[in-house]
Amino acid sequence: MSTETLDVTSLRQRISEGEWQARTKLAQAYHLAAKLRWTDHIYTHFSLRVPGDKPHFLINAFGQTFDEIQAETLVKIDIDGNIIDDPTGLGINLAGFVIHSAIHRARPDAHAVLHTHTAAGIGVSAQRNGLLMISQHSTRFHNRLGYHDYEGIALDLDEQQRIVADLGDLNALILRNHGLLTSGGSIEEAFYNLYYLERACQAQLAAQSGGADLIILPDAVSEKAAQAFDNSIRQRKYQLHWDAYIRQLNRNAL
Repeated sequence: MSTETLDVTSLRQRISEGEWQARTKLAQAYHLAAKLRWTDHIYTHFSLRVPGDKPHFLINAFGQTFDEIQAETLVKIDIDGNIIDDPTGLGINLAGFVIHSAIHRARPDAHAVLHTHTAAGIGVSAQRNGLLMISQHSTRFHNRLGYHDYEGIALDLDEQQRIVADLGDLNALILRNHGLLTSGGSIEEAFYNLYYLERACQAQLAAQSGGADLIILPDAVSEKAAQAFDNSIRQRKYQLHWDAYIRQLNRNAL
């Protein structure tokens, strides 16, 4: 179904203002990812919890590219995968439900969950030693990054418990031989985490491509930098990062 055939007025009348705002922000995150080339065509997913008492979250309709997604085309599902509202009729990708619902169920604090298959993310995910402490961007994740071994396409519900265990109370996970995942208490925080993880992976592949010996930062230095990033999170500096991106998006300047 095309965006033009959707009754946006009807949708807005039956949902809360909080849900509409959540839909708007999640759609913006998809558009930013498209502009930044963090997409894998119609695959991978961003999700965001719907404000309110019910454990519902929003995710992309299966078949739309990230630049096509609009606030009104997002699908609302419950934690068990039942579709609550699907304005497009396209349904969702089961693999996306398996990964995202596992985290939303186990981590009530993880309001947003972002998952990508970028070349840099996949490249680092395939390296035995994972993310190396060789850049300021990577230090953001010093002792703050989980790893989940590849088990095939994420279609089996029993994998959920292992994804959750490997993420623990962290907000960043490398899915080995697969890609990247970040979470946060808001879409702004999760996007900030994904930005740094993606940049760290890009920097690592660039550094490795030169063939020279790499300088691995000492644990003490990496931890010092990581704590500074933690402080920025507590001060919600990620909001400045997000707002600047939205201004660029609105100017089509990315």
